[in-house]
Amino acid sequence: VQLQASGGGLVQAGGSLRLSCEASGRTFSSYIMGWFRQAPGKEREFVAAISRSGAIKYYADSVKGRFTIFRDNAKNTVYLQMSSLKPEDTAVYYCAADLGVVVTQKPYEYDYWGQGTLVTVSS
Repeated sequence: VQLQASGGGLVQAGGSLRLSCEASGRTFSSYIMGWFRQAPGKEREFVAAISRSGAIKYYADSVKGRFTIFRDNAKNTVYLQMSSLKPEDTAVYYCAADLGVVVTQKPYEYDYWGQGTLVTVSS
């Protein structure tokens, strides 16, 4: 599967952005989907993940209550709605697909990765 992330940009603190990740190839609904981010000089970290049906969602504590992950299997797309953005949310955001059984926060469990989209939050 190929993943194409989009929607990043420059936003002021307190603002909102919606990231999209469109998948092509194998049936999108076969994949658990996740969002990760990597800030300069830091390791890639988990942001959110969603089960195949969308019924199960997990969030990092740092984004809980501010970010929402959801998917539209008919459009082969997973989204990350980000609100109340903070400067510390600045990072390259990656979407990833996992053929596994259990929704996971571990990046090494994911089989496919998108190219990343940059989110910059100014103070």
